[in-house]
Amino acid sequence: PIERDRDPVARDRLRRLIHPFLLRRLKSGVLRDLPPRTEIHLSIELSEPESAFYEALRSRAVEQLTNTGSAAPNANEDPGKKAFQILAELTRLRRACCHPALVDPKVGKTIRSAKLAAFTETVEEILAGRHQVLVFSQFVDHLALIRAELDEKGIVYQYLDGSTPTKKRKEAVDAFQRGEGNVFLISLKAGGFGLNLTAADYVIHMDPWWNPATEDQASDRAHRIGQTRPVTIYRFITKGTIEEKI
Repeated sequence: PIERDRDPVARDRLRRLIHPFLLRRLKSGVLRDLPPRTEIHLSIELSEPESAFYEALRSRAVEQLTNTGSAAPNANEDPGKKAFQILAELTRLRRACCHPALVDPKVGKTIRSAKLAAFTETVEEILAGRHQVLVFSQFVDHLALIRAELDEKGIVYQYLDGSTPTKKRKEAVDAFQRGEGNVFLISLKAGGFGLNLTAADYVIHMDPWWNPATEDQASDRAHRIGQTRPVTIYRFITKGTIEEKI
Protein backbone atom coordinates (compact mmCIF):
# COMPACT_ATOMS: atom_id res chain seq x y z
CA PRO A 1 0.00 0.00 0.00
CA ILE A 2 2.90 2.40 0.55
CA GLU A 3 4.19 1.98 -3.00
CA ARG A 4 0.85 1.39 -4.71
CA ASP A 5 -1.41 3.86 -2.89
CA ARG A 6 1.13 6.25 -1.33
CA ASP A 7 -0.64 5.55 1.95
CA PRO A 8 0.87 7.81 4.68
CA VAL A 9 -0.76 5.78 7.48
CA ALA A 10 0.84 2.57 6.28
CA ARG A 11 4.17 4.36 5.87
CA ASP A 12 4.09 5.70 9.43
CA ARG A 13 3.11 2.27 10.76
CA LEU A 14 6.05 0.65 9.01
CA ARG A 15 8.41 3.38 10.24
CA ARG A 16 7.39 2.79 13.87
CA LEU A 17 7.71 -0.97 13.43
CA ILE A 18 11.25 -1.02 12.04
CA HIS A 19 12.68 2.09 13.74
CA PRO A 20 14.30 0.16 16.65
CA PHE A 21 16.22 -1.99 14.18
CA LEU A 22 17.56 0.76 11.89
CA LEU A 23 20.71 2.83 12.22
CA ARG A 24 20.39 5.93 10.10
CA ARG A 25 23.66 7.17 8.62
CA LEU A 26 23.89 10.65 7.19
CA LYS A 27 26.26 11.22 4.30
CA SER A 28 28.18 13.75 6.42
CA GLY A 29 28.97 10.94 8.81
CA VAL A 30 30.37 8.55 6.25
CA LEU A 31 32.39 10.89 4.03
CA ARG A 32 35.64 9.19 5.05
CA ASP A 33 34.22 5.92 3.69
CA LEU A 34 33.60 7.44 0.25
CA PRO A 35 36.10 7.86 -2.61
CA PRO A 36 37.07 11.35 -3.87
CA ARG A 37 34.50 13.32 -5.86
CA THR A 38 35.47 15.82 -8.56
CA GLU A 39 32.99 18.32 -10.06
CA ILE A 40 33.74 19.93 -13.42
CA HIS A 41 31.74 22.71 -15.09
CA LEU A 42 32.06 22.45 -18.85
CA SER A 43 31.45 25.81 -20.53
CA ILE A 44 29.96 25.18 -23.98
CA GLU A 45 30.15 27.79 -26.74
CA LEU A 46 27.06 28.01 -28.93
CA SER A 47 27.56 28.09 -32.69
CA GLU A 48 26.66 31.32 -34.52
CA PRO A 49 23.30 30.00 -35.80
CA GLU A 50 22.45 28.56 -32.40
CA SER A 51 23.45 31.77 -30.64
CA ALA A 52 21.34 33.84 -33.05
CA PHE A 53 18.35 31.57 -32.44
CA TYR A 54 18.77 31.90 -28.67
CA GLU A 55 19.12 35.68 -28.85
CA ALA A 56 15.95 35.94 -30.98
CA LEU A 57 14.06 33.96 -28.34
CA ARG A 58 15.47 36.12 -25.55
CA SER A 59 14.58 39.39 -27.29
CA ARG A 60 11.06 38.17 -28.01
CA ALA A 61 10.62 37.10 -24.39
CA VAL A 62 11.72 40.50 -23.09
CA GLU A 63 9.41 42.27 -25.54
CA GLN A 64 6.38 40.15 -24.69
CA LEU A 65 6.88 40.42 -20.94
CA THR A 66 7.48 44.17 -21.16
CA ASN A 67 4.31 44.66 -23.21
CA THR A 68 2.36 42.52 -20.75
CA GLY A 69 3.68 44.52 -17.84
CA SER A 70 2.71 47.89 -19.40
CA ALA A 71 -0.86 46.86 -20.14
CA ALA A 72 -3.65 48.29 -17.99
CA PRO A 73 -4.34 46.01 -15.03
CA ASN A 74 -7.42 43.83 -15.27
CA ALA A 75 -9.36 43.24 -12.08
CA ASN A 76 -10.38 39.78 -13.28
CA GLU A 77 -6.86 38.75 -14.24
CA ASP A 78 -5.18 36.02 -12.24
CA PRO A 79 -2.36 37.65 -10.21
CA GLY A 80 -0.19 34.61 -10.89
CA LYS A 81 -0.54 34.91 -14.65
CA LYS A 82 2.50 37.18 -15.08
CA ALA A 83 4.65 34.88 -12.96
CA PHE A 84 3.50 31.93 -15.08
CA GLN A 85 4.41 33.81 -18.27
CA ILE A 86 7.87 34.58 -16.92
CA LEU A 87 8.43 30.95 -15.96
CA ALA A 88 7.26 29.81 -19.40
CA GLU A 89 9.74 32.15 -21.13
CA LEU A 90 12.58 31.07 -18.84
CA THR A 91 11.81 27.42 -19.56
CA ARG A 92 11.78 28.10 -23.31
CA LEU A 93 15.23 29.70 -23.07
CA ARG A 94 16.57 26.84 -20.97
CA ARG A 95 15.30 24.30 -23.47
CA ALA A 96 16.90 26.25 -26.33
CA CYS A 97 20.23 25.96 -24.52
CA CYS A 98 19.90 22.17 -24.67
CA HIS A 99 18.82 21.81 -28.28
CA PRO A 100 16.97 24.12 -30.72
CA ALA A 101 14.64 21.22 -31.57
CA LEU A 102 13.17 21.39 -28.05
CA VAL A 103 11.74 24.80 -28.94
CA ASP A 104 11.23 24.50 -32.69
CA PRO A 105 11.59 21.06 -34.33
CA LYS A 106 12.01 22.62 -37.79
CA VAL A 107 14.90 24.79 -36.63
CA GLY A 108 16.37 21.78 -34.85
CA LYS A 109 16.72 19.99 -38.19
CA THR A 110 18.99 22.72 -39.56
CA ILE A 111 20.94 23.82 -36.47
CA ARG A 112 23.23 21.36 -34.69
CA SER A 113 23.21 21.44 -30.90
CA ALA A 114 26.60 22.39 -29.44
CA LYS A 115 25.64 20.73 -26.17
CA LEU A 116 24.75 17.45 -27.87
CA ALA A 117 28.04 17.53 -29.78
CA ALA A 118 29.93 18.11 -26.51
CA PHE A 119 27.99 15.28 -24.88
CA THR A 120 28.88 12.85 -27.66
CA GLU A 121 32.57 13.73 -27.48
CA THR A 122 32.63 13.46 -23.67
CA VAL A 123 30.80 10.13 -23.57
CA GLU A 124 33.05 8.60 -26.22
CA GLU A 125 36.10 9.60 -24.15
CA ILE A 126 34.54 8.13 -20.99
CA LEU A 127 33.67 4.85 -22.69
CA ALA A 128 37.12 4.63 -24.28
CA GLY A 129 38.51 4.59 -20.74
CA ARG A 130 36.22 1.64 -19.87
CA HIS A 131 34.02 3.62 -17.51
CA GLN A 132 30.25 3.77 -17.00
CA VAL A 133 28.31 7.02 -16.83
CA LEU A 134 24.96 8.33 -15.55
CA VAL A 135 23.35 11.06 -17.67
CA PHE A 136 20.67 13.31 -16.14
CA SER A 137 18.32 15.81 -17.76
CA GLN A 138 15.13 17.35 -16.43
CA PHE A 139 13.60 17.32 -19.92
CA VAL A 140 12.40 13.89 -21.07
CA ASP A 141 12.31 15.00 -24.72
CA HIS A 142 15.94 16.06 -24.35
CA LEU A 143 16.74 12.51 -23.26
CA ALA A 144 14.91 11.31 -26.38
CA LEU A 145 17.31 13.29 -28.57
CA ILE A 146 20.26 11.86 -26.64
CA ARG A 147 18.87 8.35 -27.11
CA ALA A 148 18.71 8.90 -30.85
CA GLU A 149 22.35 10.05 -30.81
CA LEU A 150 23.44 6.96 -28.85
CA ASP A 151 21.47 4.70 -31.19
CA GLU A 152 23.21 6.28 -34.17
CA LYS A 153 26.60 5.69 -32.56
CA GLY A 154 25.71 2.10 -31.63
CA ILE A 155 26.20 2.78 -27.91
CA VAL A 156 24.26 0.45 -25.59
CA TYR A 157 22.42 2.22 -22.77
CA GLN A 158 19.74 1.86 -20.09
CA TYR A 159 16.91 4.35 -19.64
CA LEU A 160 14.31 5.43 -17.11
CA ASP A 161 12.07 8.40 -16.46
CA GLY A 162 9.05 9.11 -14.26
CA SER A 163 6.76 6.98 -16.43
CA THR A 164 8.93 3.84 -16.18
CA PRO A 165 7.05 1.08 -14.27
CA THR A 166 8.62 -0.09 -11.01
CA LYS A 167 9.46 -3.53 -12.42
CA LYS A 168 11.13 -2.08 -15.53
CA ARG A 169 12.97 0.42 -13.34
CA LYS A 170 14.51 -2.37 -11.25
CA GLU A 171 15.37 -4.39 -14.36
CA ALA A 172 17.19 -1.42 -15.89
CA VAL A 173 19.15 -0.76 -12.68
CA ASP A 174 20.15 -4.42 -12.29
CA ALA A 175 21.18 -4.64 -15.96
CA PHE A 176 23.36 -1.53 -15.67
CA GLN A 177 25.00 -2.82 -12.50
CA ARG A 178 25.81 -6.04 -14.37
CA GLY A 179 27.48 -4.04 -17.14
CA GLU A 180 24.72 -4.30 -19.74
CA GLY A 181 25.17 -0.82 -21.18
CA ASN A 182 27.78 1.72 -20.14
CA VAL A 183 25.41 4.71 -20.26
CA PHE A 184 22.30 5.21 -18.12
CA LEU A 185 19.91 7.99 -19.17
CA ILE A 186 17.74 9.19 -16.28
CA SER A 187 15.27 12.05 -15.90
CA LEU A 188 16.37 14.23 -12.99
CA LYS A 189 13.21 13.79 -10.91
CA ALA A 190 13.10 10.02 -11.47
CA GLY A 191 16.74 9.65 -10.41
CA GLY A 192 16.69 11.73 -7.25
CA PHE A 193 16.24 8.82 -4.84
CA GLY A 194 16.03 5.06 -4.48
CA LEU A 195 18.73 4.14 -6.99
CA ASN A 196 22.03 2.42 -6.27
CA LEU A 197 24.18 2.82 -9.38
CA THR A 198 27.72 2.41 -8.10
CA ALA A 199 28.77 0.69 -11.35
CA ALA A 200 29.09 4.24 -12.72
CA ASP A 201 32.02 6.44 -11.78
CA TYR A 202 31.06 9.34 -14.08
CA VAL A 203 27.96 11.56 -13.93
CA ILE A 204 26.81 14.10 -16.52
CA HIS A 205 24.19 16.78 -15.81
CA MET A 206 23.01 17.96 -19.21
CA ASP A 207 21.15 21.01 -17.88
CA PRO A 208 21.26 22.90 -14.55
CA TRP A 209 18.34 22.77 -12.15
CA TRP A 210 17.18 25.62 -9.88
CA ASN A 211 17.80 23.56 -6.74
CA PRO A 212 21.43 22.34 -6.56
CA ALA A 213 20.47 19.89 -3.79
CA THR A 214 18.38 17.99 -6.33
CA GLU A 215 21.40 17.69 -8.61
CA ASP A 216 23.57 16.53 -5.72
CA GLN A 217 20.99 13.91 -4.77
CA ALA A 218 21.05 12.62 -8.35
CA SER A 219 24.87 12.54 -8.37
CA ASP A 220 24.76 10.53 -5.14
CA ARG A 221 23.31 7.59 -7.10
CA ALA A 222 26.95 6.91 -8.03
CA HIS A 223 28.81 8.58 -5.14
CA ARG A 224 27.56 6.46 -2.25
CA ILE A 225 28.52 3.58 0.00
CA GLY A 226 29.62 0.72 -2.22
CA GLN A 227 31.48 2.97 -4.66
CA THR A 228 35.18 2.10 -4.73
CA ARG A 229 36.42 4.44 -7.48
CA PRO A 230 36.76 8.22 -7.64
CA VAL A 231 33.63 9.84 -9.10
CA THR A 232 33.75 12.64 -11.68
CA ILE A 233 30.70 14.86 -12.20
CA TYR A 234 30.31 17.03 -15.30
CA ARG A 235 27.85 19.92 -15.50
CA PHE A 236 27.21 21.21 -19.02
CA ILE A 237 26.62 24.98 -19.04
CA THR A 238 26.16 26.97 -22.25
CA LYS A 239 28.20 30.17 -22.25
CA GLY A 240 26.46 33.53 -22.31
CA THR A 241 22.99 32.12 -21.61
CA ILE A 242 20.49 31.83 -18.80
CA GLU A 243 22.18 28.61 -17.70
CA GLU A 244 25.07 30.65 -16.27
CA LYS A 245 22.59 32.49 -14.04
CA ILE A 246 20.82 29.46 -12.58
